[in-house]
Amino acid sequence: MSKTATSPGTARLNLAQRESARTAMKSQVLDVLVIGGGVVGAGAALDAASRGLAVGIIEKNDWAGGTSGRSSKLVHGGIRYLEQLNFKLVKEALVERGLLLRRIAPHLVKPVSFLYPVTTPLVERLYVGAGMALYDLFSYAGGRHPGVGLHRHLSRKRVRAELPGLNRAACRGGISYFDAQVDDARLVTTIVRTAVSRGVHAMNRAGAVELVPGTGSANHTVLVSHEETGERFEVQARSIINATGVWTAESQAMIGSDSAVEVTMSKGVHILVDRDRFPSAMGLILRAGASVLFVIPWGNYWIIGTTDTPWDLGKTNPSATSADVQYLLDHVNKVLEVPIVHEDILGVYAGLRPLVKGKAGSTAQLSREHVVDVPHEGIAVIAGGKLTTYRVMAKDAVDAATAGRSAIPPSQTLDLPLLGAEKFVAAEAENECAYMLESLGLPSSHAARLVGRYGNMAAEVLKPATENRVLGLGIAAAAEPFSLKLCTRSRMRVRRIWMTSLSAACGFPFNPGTSAKRLPPRLPGL
Repeated sequence: MSKTATSPGTARLNLAQRESARTAMKSQVLDVLVIGGGVVGAGAALDAASRGLAVGIIEKNDWAGGTSGRSSKLVHGGIRYLEQLNFKLVKEALVERGLLLRRIAPHLVKPVSFLYPVTTPLVERLYVGAGMALYDLFSYAGGRHPGVGLHRHLSRKRVRAELPGLNRAACRGGISYFDAQVDDARLVTTIVRTAVSRGVHAMNRAGAVELVPGTGSANHTVLVSHEETGERFEVQARSIINATGVWTAESQAMIGSDSAVEVTMSKGVHILVDRDRFPSAMGLILRAGASVLFVIPWGNYWIIGTTDTPWDLGKTNPSATSADVQYLLDHVNKVLEVPIVHEDILGVYAGLRPLVKGKAGSTAQLSREHVVDVPHEGIAVIAGGKLTTYRVMAKDAVDAATAGRSAIPPSQTLDLPLLGAEKFVAAEAENECAYMLESLGLPSSHAARLVGRYGNMAAEVLKPATENRVLGLGIAAAAEPFSLKLCTRSRMRVRRIWMTSLSAACGFPFNPGTSAKRLPPRLPGL
């Protein structure tokens, strides 16, 4: 076991760190090797490190390059699952939502309010209101404050005042409630950085190409391919966690043992439009057949999604069809005063959900609960689940992978803050950041945005401008702190491919085929 931990300042994901991780993984036997750099894999690496284990994590592409970077960006209990009577999942997710909001990542995860428009006042208010009351009740299941307010019943007049963009004929009042939102890719990279700060050897652009399970007390051996240099090297580990999401079948095939986990893919498509296309003080949740549709506020934009349809084609860059986009427009335009048209769409992105295959008639009805299986002693595979419950999934995966080994401490992540969240007080961090910006001759209005992305580490992001005034001039000339952002990311080398860098910086995935003419003039999240 290893209890090595470094300071947050040394937890940068750069070339030197990656080379150090490669060297370390080649030269020692790890307690746990995690394959997969999405939110579950990152969470598993951090969980194992919190127990004092020697841990490595590899990712073939980029951190959050798959499902974890193409979500609805919601941290939520899943209110629609109440109708499926999946109370366990909802309760678990709401407890995790509260932990993220209050303790684990309060700088990244923020409350967001939604309105459910009521069309039949008596029946819907009773039925939906009862569900939201239960939703509120479950949020206290962890014995802590959930970090958000309770649901409210709004009159038609109040709805018109707060959501003037709604079609009056389609709404006779409403019920508002709270959930939370997060920049999904940033959450994942922050989890990875936190893991690195606790001694984890993290290497992206490194894929597993062969896995030889150990027999008896022998270690497992993984052949890793450096995707940039072509080098292949072996990594030995006592336990392995397969957290590869939609690539579970391919990674499990390397083991040669049958697994009880069978993953099916569901495609989720989102569109992006300007915020002024729909005047509203809160987001929307709408019924859409067996699923729901969200209109989610995201800076100066709305994210509208999502679809939930089977997918059996390419996994790397799933594409949205014209039918997907039309589906979203048809449903959202039912409640808007001024319909959104194709010309209003600034961008489209699609992601794949790795759902555990079941007997449901459609992917929208498949359970979002996670499953952990141990096809071979010391090797655990995990699939299913939700972004919100990544911490619980990670804990279960580490427990399963290390089962039977002596002296393995329990998970310590229940109260483990991510980098930037330790003793985080938003007002204090923003004041410090605003002071630094003003001393640089920069607008203090950028403070809230920087703190909302870096927490207590916002001052570290501004430090390069104190050393190079030219950077400050670049920021001052921009409407958003774009110059500093890209400079900081370049120095940290979090992303090696410019398209992925743009995706992470903006909070949205961009595909190589995206036309520059379709990009927003002011990129969100910068």
